Amino acid sequence: MSEQPEPQEAESYDWPDLVDQLNRLLRLRVTPIGMKMFESVAEMEAVPGIRRPSAIHTTDQIVAQAARLNWTVGITQEDLVGAQCGAVIGLHPQDEKWLAGRNYAGVWYETLEDAAAHQAAMDVVPFGKYAAMAVSPLTSGRLDPPDICLLYGTPGQMIIFINGLQWAGYSKLEWGVVGESACADSWGRALKTGQPSLALPCFAERRYGGVLDEEMLIALPPHFLPKAIEGMTRLSRNGLRYPIPQYGIQMDVRQGMAVSYD
Repeated sequence: MSEQPEPQEAESYDWPDLVDQLNRLLRLRVTPIGMKMFESVAEMEAVPGIRRPSAIHTTDQIVAQAARLNWTVGITQEDLVGAQCGAVIGLHPQDEKWLAGRNYAGVWYETLEDAAAHQAAMDVVPFGKYAAMAVSPLTSGRLDPPDICLLYGTPGQMIIFINGLQWAGYSKLEWGVVGESACADSWGRALKTGQPSLALPCFAERRYGGVLDEEMLIALPPHFLPKAIEGMTRLSRNGLRYPIPQYGIQMDVRQGMAVSYD
């Protein structure tokens, strides 16, 4: 698997400035948020302005409350509807019962073998270290720094962001698609590997987490944001920016390409 060269970890971040630059470059419609894991519930509950759920939710809903409502929300496994949500972020054991995936057989996958193969394919945070998780808008600075940042956007916004990541220190970025439980492709993988992780949000994320039909999600540690912003800024000077203007499917392409290439 190709990995993006690791940027230098910053001692601190100017979150309002970073988000302002992201919005300027990408015109994001959804609040960029952070996610942070905690080894104790007390640490999570000490986050300023933290909200605790009064109902049982999916992790998709908790993430959405930060991204769509601008809330700071903290959870434990007891706040989640079942093992699947908690296992992705290391709050529930990835034990034999979980690995069997019996609840998914006949619903998402034809056989027990198919369901078990799906469970084994997921990128998840190992169980045993963390007791709680919180999400919050990046601009709040309440999770400073978060373990990962989450950005929702259209495919056009995602490719420009990825182009920014690849401007300097190029590497091929590769991801997988597990299908249902695609949160393992985004925040699960980013938390586990420390690498930028792009996902096609799944049925549950769209049904319960409010993700729109045209949206994708990228999760990545915060030190990748300045790198991506610098790359997008340089690309913008070359006329390669979002929104990507339509040139016309029947036009002579030479005039358009001459702007960027000799």
